[in-house]
Amino acid sequence: MGKIGFLFPLMVLLLLPPFGATLSAGSPNISTDQLALLVLKSHVTYDPRNFLASNWSTSASVCNWIGVTCGSRHLRVTALNFPAMSLTGTIPPHLGNLSFLAWLDIHNNSFQGSLPIELANLRRLKYLNFANNSFSGEFPSWFGSFTQLQSLYLDGNNFTGVIPSTLGNLSKLEILILDYNNLKGQIPAAVGNLSNLKWLILDNNYLSGHLPSGIFDHLPKLRALSLTWNQISGRIPNSLFKCKELVYLSFHNNSLEGSLPTEIGNLTMLNQLYLYRNNLEGFIPSSIFNLSSLQVISLGFNKLSGHLSPDIFDHLPRLLFLDLMSSQLSGRIPTSLFKCKELEYLYLSGNQLVGNMPSEIGNFTWLKHLCLDQNKFEGSIPSSLFNISSLQVIYLGFNMLSVGHLSSDIFDHLPNLRWLYLSGSQISGRIPTSLFKCKKLEHIYLASNQLDGTVPLEVANLTSLKVLNIGGNNLTGRFPTAPLSLHWLSVSENNLVGEMPSSICNLSSLLGLILDENNLGGTIPKCIGNLSSLLYIVLRKNNFHGKLPENFAKGCSLRGFEINNNQLEGSLPRSLGNCKDLELLDVGKNNLNDTFPNWLGNLDHLQVLVLRSNRFYGHVDNSKVTFSFTRVRVIDLSHNHFSGYLPTNFFENLQAIRERCEKKVKPEYMMDASADGVVYYIQNLTFTIKGLETEFQALLTTWMVIDFSNNQFVGEIPNSLGELHSLIVLNLSHNSLTGPIPSSFGDLSELESLDLSSNKLEGEIPAQLKNLVFLEVLNFLIIILSDLFLKAINLILLKMILTMGIWVYVDSHCQGVAVMIGN
Repeated sequence: MGKIGFLFPLMVLLLLPPFGATLSAGSPNISTDQLALLVLKSHVTYDPRNFLASNWSTSASVCNWIGVTCGSRHLRVTALNFPAMSLTGTIPPHLGNLSFLAWLDIHNNSFQGSLPIELANLRRLKYLNFANNSFSGEFPSWFGSFTQLQSLYLDGNNFTGVIPSTLGNLSKLEILILDYNNLKGQIPAAVGNLSNLKWLILDNNYLSGHLPSGIFDHLPKLRALSLTWNQISGRIPNSLFKCKELVYLSFHNNSLEGSLPTEIGNLTMLNQLYLYRNNLEGFIPSSIFNLSSLQVISLGFNKLSGHLSPDIFDHLPRLLFLDLMSSQLSGRIPTSLFKCKELEYLYLSGNQLVGNMPSEIGNFTWLKHLCLDQNKFEGSIPSSLFNISSLQVIYLGFNMLSVGHLSSDIFDHLPNLRWLYLSGSQISGRIPTSLFKCKKLEHIYLASNQLDGTVPLEVANLTSLKVLNIGGNNLTGRFPTAPLSLHWLSVSENNLVGEMPSSICNLSSLLGLILDENNLGGTIPKCIGNLSSLLYIVLRKNNFHGKLPENFAKGCSLRGFEINNNQLEGSLPRSLGNCKDLELLDVGKNNLNDTFPNWLGNLDHLQVLVLRSNRFYGHVDNSKVTFSFTRVRVIDLSHNHFSGYLPTNFFENLQAIRERCEKKVKPEYMMDASADGVVYYIQNLTFTIKGLETEFQALLTTWMVIDFSNNQFVGEIPNSLGELHSLIVLNLSHNSLTGPIPSSFGDLSELESLDLSSNKLEGEIPAQLKNLVFLEVLNFLIIILSDLFLKAINLILLKMILTMGIWVYVDSHCQGVAVMIGN
């Protein structure tokens, strides 16, 4: 689950005074202003409510026009106010002639284009609000000309470039809000000259680099500082802790490093602290927990560690929100936490907390979100938790709990429950019927338990339910009736029987249908191809038979289609070509009878294609078809009846395998995340590797496989295979290939498994194999070379034996030579 946000409106920090007074008198001296405004009107191309068209007329005084305010002394335009009027247009340079203008507010419209430099003439300007428009171009350096400016709102536009150091000239500036633009570069040290600054909001840009060490030295009035969702690195400057009036501090989603300074305890007025998703490390300073004004502490997803002392929360009576997720914290939940009676949001997921879940959790009578999943808690779930009627989110899954049976009435007092995550909690027995009294439920995760019995019919009454994941249990009976609101249905790895009802096609918002490893049978409903919303269909390891649906409609959103290990027959439906986003197609181990699907080459996103163990036949290389398959990195055609030459054109188009993979610091898996918070991993794919059939629980994005084994291919192995530099597994065994092993195989620097056995190859082992640098880092590599006799172990191989620790084994049937290469 993505953590649900919690943010007090910044407007509670400051109250803006009203500005300007209205005067209706006209004057000849205002003609310049009138002309400028008429030009502005002509630049407005869309005025759906006719605010300007019906009101800005020369028959009336400018000072009576809607949104226009005049000063009483000089009878000149001093303020323009037309926010949220749905106006579209551009700003003309003539607006710079409003020389008495002090207030300009056009936020929440659709003005676009760049700002004319003539606006720099507005030297009296005190308040400028262009927020939430579509202005573009580089951030104007001439904004430094507005020496009287107190408030500057440019958020929600498309400004680019750097923040100009000329802003440091705005000595009277109190509010600077530039979030949600495309600004880059370092925050200029000149910002530190704005000694009257109270709000500095620069969120959601591309700002980078370190914060200048002294940037906060002269900002004593700063109350709100937010730099979230940027790329700022380095340490938090100690000068920040001189800002004693700071109330709101947010640096989350950056790359800050180092430890949290203990001086943070100097910010005695601090109310909200957001530092999550950085690279901060070390212990959490105890001084934070002495800030009695704190209502929000969010430090999750850093590299923090250590125990929390039992009394650490003694001085936080106003705490509403605590996030210490994924922080390597150990020990028990401090007992003092339960003194924070106003707590509403508690996130401690992904740590190493131990012990039983305290029954004192029931003291949090205002609690809305409770996330303690992925720790090492033991025992059962305290019953007091289920009496907190305000609870909306319960995340307790994947601890070391031994919950056992849940009483049938356990959910009776949770009318506001929306998310329930109890996967991996050793829950047994039946699903409690009281769960279906929680009418607001949107997400149910009860996977990887020992639940038995049938899926209660009452699940259909949860009309807000979006995700139902009850996979990996012992549930029996027939396919459950699902509510029409459902987005994800996972009942995999159970013992369900019967057919998939055609009523599944009534779920018009369904994104994922995960039914693998059951005993479901019958035919797949033909209407399933009409579900254009579906992203994933996983039906593997069931007993489905008959033909595949043939009506995948245009606009099909399918990304993954896994129907392997069934009894399906017929051909691949050509309508799958309408699924332009398809990434994975696995139809292995069925009875499909078709030619190679060249037409899939038009699917630009296809990465994994598995046709193994069917009755596919014919040539793969078709000169009449323009091959693509540029992103395919796993292709398994093994155990079919393909014939002819190996497809040279096909191999030459495998760009994803030809390119050398960038080494990742952390492994990345083929996955997808939806707006519902569901993360779907490509998993349980089976390949023959190093002579063994292996099932992968998850598929690395760097995994590159070609398996054409057990077919009827003839001719020589194409040299172009040696250009697939990222290939990890190559299996061409059990064909009728002839000729030598290409010397280009010496360029397959990532290869871990090569199987060429049971062919008719001849000649010597290429000397270029000594170039395989992976031998330095891999534990072993198996090469099986059928029909090569011991005499083929030539001087090159002998040299490898002596220098790299290779041993040779002739199998008991004398059918080939196995060479083990390792350190």
